Amino acid sequence: MFDVDLEKLSADQRAMLDLWEKHLQAEFRDKDARASCDTMVETPYVNHVPVLTGGLGRRQLENFYGKYFIPSMPADVELAPISRTIGYNRIVDEFVFCFTHTTRLDWLLPGVPPTGRRLRIPMVVVVAFEQGKICSEHIHWDQATALVQLGLLDPAGLPVAGAETAEKLLDPSSRPSNQMMKRAIDDPLL
Repeated sequence: MFDVDLEKLSADQRAMLDLWEKHLQAEFRDKDARASCDTMVETPYVNHVPVLTGGLGRRQLENFYGKYFIPSMPADVELAPISRTIGYNRIVDEFVFCFTHTTRLDWLLPGVPPTGRRLRIPMVVVVAFEQGKICSEHIHWDQATALVQLGLLDPAGLPVAGAETAEKLLDPSSRPSNQMMKRAIDDPLL
């Protein structure tokens, strides 16, 4: 999915990357909550930052993954990679999460029934490692971007955007910069 020059990575970085890929495979391909949690420390922590979903500890996370995250994943999910950074004890993935809202996704949109709408949401996940296992995941996205695409938030007059955020991230020349600023600022160089 991401282009990474493995030759430039240390053995520890390659091990982190292999474990992270194994974790993703368990969640998205194998749909196995237990295998996903097997890649983690005894007391892992996952936080979907905008909506405070996830959990603390294996018991809670295995329940979360097994009942709410994995089974609710729409069949057409795609992750469009933007960048991957591999550090000393962290991996940071930036991607666009694309799907059709055909199922209830309480981990992402708590309490929102399926709308049938296509969403493209820029996301960043920061994965931390301890003693050769995943100890935490912090997953960030702009919830307003999702709500605009669902028709639940009217962007008129607000400094928010919908799918345009993903379009510009995937292709910087697809959208002009500073359009929201131009609503209130008269500057021809913006």
